[in-house]
Amino acid sequence: HVQLVESGGGLVQPGGSLRLSCAASGNVASISTMGWYRQAPGEQRELVASITSGDKTNYADSVKGRFTISRDNAKTTVYLQMNSLKPEDTAIYYCKITQFNFRTYWGQGTQVTVSS
Repeated sequence: HVQLVESGGGLVQPGGSLRLSCAASGNVASISTMGWYRQAPGEQRELVASITSGDKTNYADSVKGRFTISRDNAKTTVYLQMNSLKPEDTAIYYCKITQFNFRTYWGQGTQVTVSS
């Protein structure tokens, strides 16, 4: 099993920045891909960014050039640096990890609100 603890959400003005963190514990040696998803009210959950065990990254078109995903050297914590935030980035952000056996785990979610 893998446990995930997210932090870093909050209220920020348009144009501002936030950094989300997701720390994994438990069977961390089995982690393959780590990623961030978000879900706005009335919308489906969507991929924001992901990073593989080989550090290959993937971003949603809507966040390219503004968000950066990274992970620590131990590959147990994943970060999402969010710059130039827009009101449409408002959502609950979820961390997701995928093990090499394709089992997935989700974090509890952290609210990001972009508003003046």
